[in-house]
Amino acid sequence: MSFPLLTATAVVPAVGAIATAALPAAKRTAAKWLALLFSLITFALALVVAFRFDPGAGAPFQLTESHAWIRDFGVRYELGVDGIAVALIALTTLLIPFIILAGWHDADPLEEATPNRRWRPTQGFFALILAVEAMVVLSFEATDVFLFYIFFEAMLIPMYFLIGGFGDRAGRDGEEEAAGRRSYAAVKFLLYNLAGGLIMLAAVIGLYAVTADQLGTGTFSLQQIVEARTADTLNIGTGTERLLFLGFFFAFAVKAPLWPLHTWLPGAMGESTSPVAVLITAVVDKVGTFAMLRFCLQLFPEASSWATPVILVLALISIVYGALLAVAQRDIKRLIAYASISHFGFIILGIFAMTSQGQGGATLYMVNHGISTAALMLVAGFLISRRGSRLIADYGGVQKVAPVLAGTFLIGGLATLSLPGLAPFVSEFLVLVGTFTRYPVIGIIATLGIVLAALYVLVLYQRTMTGPVKAEVTNMPDLRVRELVVVAPLIALLLFLGVYPKPLTDLVNPAVRHTLSVVDKKDPKPTVQVNAVPGEGRHGHAAKDQDVEAAK
Repeated sequence: MSFPLLTATAVVPAVGAIATAALPAAKRTAAKWLALLFSLITFALALVVAFRFDPGAGAPFQLTESHAWIRDFGVRYELGVDGIAVALIALTTLLIPFIILAGWHDADPLEEATPNRRWRPTQGFFALILAVEAMVVLSFEATDVFLFYIFFEAMLIPMYFLIGGFGDRAGRDGEEEAAGRRSYAAVKFLLYNLAGGLIMLAAVIGLYAVTADQLGTGTFSLQQIVEARTADTLNIGTGTERLLFLGFFFAFAVKAPLWPLHTWLPGAMGESTSPVAVLITAVVDKVGTFAMLRFCLQLFPEASSWATPVILVLALISIVYGALLAVAQRDIKRLIAYASISHFGFIILGIFAMTSQGQGGATLYMVNHGISTAALMLVAGFLISRRGSRLIADYGGVQKVAPVLAGTFLIGGLATLSLPGLAPFVSEFLVLVGTFTRYPVIGIIATLGIVLAALYVLVLYQRTMTGPVKAEVTNMPDLRVRELVVVAPLIALLLFLGVYPKPLTDLVNPAVRHTLSVVDKKDPKPTVQVNAVPGEGRHGHAAKDQDVEAAK
């Protein structure tokens, strides 16, 4: 029996969470180092998964594990990864050590323990981060629909406590008012995602009932269902398939988040610490867009095509609406939150463009958005912790007193607006090209998001980093060694993947082609019109036919 590598990649952070939480209250520093150690071990396992994965092998899933779990209901412990899952597991396990380092002091006890300002359990903070990592990794690995659903929902519990119990201390109001805002944001996050999860649960049960009726034995296995549909031994009625699709898609659209189901995100990111905000948008939310590719498109191909026009319009609204609200923000963290809503619109646009360029770009966008948002949000968190304010108006002239901080902030911002030469540009370009080839009008309108991104990023940098030095930032220290260790690798990745994205494209393209084959979609052929002039060069209709063939 081979070593269960995928299981180990999820079990290690889960064990780390238990071990960190079990440390005595006085061992706060030990808890930090222990959590960091387990996160690094998990990243090492993810690298092994990436090196053992063969994109050219042809099988839809590799490194598979399959064991009976709940036999009476057809639930199995089935794991497997394709190129898309490998890329997102690598992203998740890469970011978690940086999140831990960036939040090194975020859960330290407050100087005064009063009834309204309680000490914060350091062990719990880092244990919850590792617990989220374990559940996200298992969500990317699960090929049993019910197993996926369990971890898709379970990750809400640690996230709820991270948002509500360990919120941002840089508020304008007192601790009591800040605690109220955190509680509101955490409850809203939980209710929105639980509502989506409950609707998905009904669809999961409906899918099981359909397979039990037609196959004789109910199953939740993604591979088995896709193979049965391909062989025409499983025929889901059109109306039933569309209802099941809507149940799955609604839950994923809440998690993604897609307009108009996005309203929980700005509050959750704004009231969280910056590392937890990165955990939300760069890690947890990626499960929603990933699941659209893995489950919505592959389980319900006809319904996916049927819903595509409406979803594209919603994605387009997310792009423009999120960018416009980002322009209007006065709060740094909420600006980044609305920018993320716009970026998720691009990702969903690429997925449902149903082209290889669009879906390949969407997958790259998930990875590149995770890196760029992490870089920008973490540097913003370092800035906010120094000044004690999230308001843009409270800053000015920072680049004169903290040039390294300002420089890294600028690179993170330029990556957010998809500047050529940085990683997000490649993915955004592919999404737009893939969309334009099938839906030219939507592709053209979507470019407005690029213009607005340049506006909100450059205005943010201008108002915070340039101009006269405000008295409150005169003595602001530059980035420290720990903070540079967090930011420098992310910026290096943005530069590397911006000029050489081939390792990622080679990894994800076979999985994208497999998904398109399941949905029975092919890239549209370009229309070429060649006008031949009689009497010049090759002549007549034969010349035109030869030119057209050459163009093809």
